[in-house]
Amino acid sequence: MPLLDPKSWQTRTPAGPEYTVTEPATGDPLGTLTLAAPQDVAPAARAARTAQREWARTRHFVRAQVLRRAGDLFTEHAEELRTWLVRESGSIPGKADFELHVAAQECYEAAALASRPAGQVLPSEAPRLSYTRRVPAGVVGVIAPFNAPLILSIRSVAPALALGNAVVLKPDPRTAACGGLALAAVLAEAGLPADLLQVLPGGAEVGQALVEDPLVPVISFTGSTAAGRAVGELAGRHLKRAHLELGGNSALIVLADADLDAVISTAAWGSFFHQGQICMTTGRHLVHASLYEEYVERLAAKADSLAVGDPYRDQVHLGPVIDAGQLAKIQGLVETSAARGAKLAAGGTHDRLFYRPTVLAGVDDHTPAYTEEVFGPVAPVRSFATADEAAALAADSAYGLSLGIVTRDPARGLDLAERIPTGIVHINDQTVNDEAVAPFGGVAASGTGARFGGEANLEAFTELRWTTVRGDVAPYPF
Repeated sequence: MPLLDPKSWQTRTPAGPEYTVTEPATGDPLGTLTLAAPQDVAPAARAARTAQREWARTRHFVRAQVLRRAGDLFTEHAEELRTWLVRESGSIPGKADFELHVAAQECYEAAALASRPAGQVLPSEAPRLSYTRRVPAGVVGVIAPFNAPLILSIRSVAPALALGNAVVLKPDPRTAACGGLALAAVLAEAGLPADLLQVLPGGAEVGQALVEDPLVPVISFTGSTAAGRAVGELAGRHLKRAHLELGGNSALIVLADADLDAVISTAAWGSFFHQGQICMTTGRHLVHASLYEEYVERLAAKADSLAVGDPYRDQVHLGPVIDAGQLAKIQGLVETSAARGAKLAAGGTHDRLFYRPTVLAGVDDHTPAYTEEVFGPVAPVRSFATADEAAALAADSAYGLSLGIVTRDPARGLDLAERIPTGIVHINDQTVNDEAVAPFGGVAASGTGARFGGEANLEAFTELRWTTVRGDVAPYPF
């Protein structure tokens, strides 16, 4: 029996309209589901809160067992889930396999959180036991995007559950199956008690209701900077914690001593992996002037050599972008950049939703595809003369998510990185990397400095409570 059966994949019927799940590569329907409406949020949060009280009292090793089993199930159901990721999100099979691997690792790492030390014993001036203890936040609202739907949902869902919380998850409707319903099915099979995970695929109005709901004290949001600003503002109005992992325009700095034979493949991966629809995508290639011309030529040749097409039926390097709206944004930024003087060295064309990997040379501060987050397979390349100039160019961005530096001298790379504000740094690698054990997040317009991953999840999904205990009632002077 399949894990996800489109005829019965929703255990409850929300109040919103029927929605057709579509394969971006073909436009064919994959199934139908019912979207949530804002009025679905309150009963979901109530059910989650009721279930959470008992789950928080469940022994830590029982919670850990559920998460470990979920990790195993992502492997056991890999073939089916891979197909959904490829067909629903436009992933090539390798990217789908990576998502499944990370999803399993997120569950295993989350299982380990359940038995982490929960607090500290503190010294006190009074004759009492004084200590801190991390306690579950309660109900965590998770709002996840389309681009890496499984990873960007499970990285919040798994640790939140392991630490004794319940979760209301709002996946992007375009990837509701692999980014929401698949998680619910896996966790149910793993033994997660009913109502602890509520899945409400829906639009921005459902996300707004989730942020506003009084039973949801913590919001974990991954998405665009514009949407994140709105979520953060609304959460602040309701005095809620909002963990915001937002967009990026990450730089790859190629120093004069770099080996171009090794760099080009790395650079292409950074910009073209999953059609550039990754928050960490290399959005700016900063190349030393002595290598610039050859770099542009070789990166363009690499782009021209990559196959673009249907990842389910053909062997390709890039699949489709998610929908026509995203395609129009990419095309608009490329055309405007070319009109303002950028040279189209490769790509710039598309067939339906299949956008060719694109290289833009001669970009500057007035090139939209260089200054803005494209979220498409576009590699703007700019030269620099000195390390000081490279640092200044890399730092001159509203974003601060990821940074790559390529050099034969790692110490020099680390020194350069110290001058560039960013949440993630990779020396001799491109900007797109993810591991379940690593704290993930950015600064400035890339997020609030919140982190997901490893021990950072303890801060994200618990409250720190101070407790004192005396043997007798404390005396006071009045």
